[in-house]
Amino acid sequence: MTSLPGGDSAQQPDQRTFVCARCGTTAEGPPPTWTFSVEGGAPRYFCDACARENIRAIEGRLDSDWW
Repeated sequence: MTSLPGGDSAQQPDQRTFVCARCGTTAEGPPPTWTFSVEGGAPRYFCDACARENIRAIEGRLDSDWW
């Protein structure tokens, strides 16, 4: 029997609970429409509603190479 890199976790979906760092909304598993950032070395997730409301601030932190 061959295992995939990452062991059994690569075969099972991630079912952690994610919490929006701004409004506290929760979601099961990694939400594909949420935004992820690392601030002060800590991972932070933002729900799609909060990300949409603050898109200018999010884009303002990107290097000009990403524009």
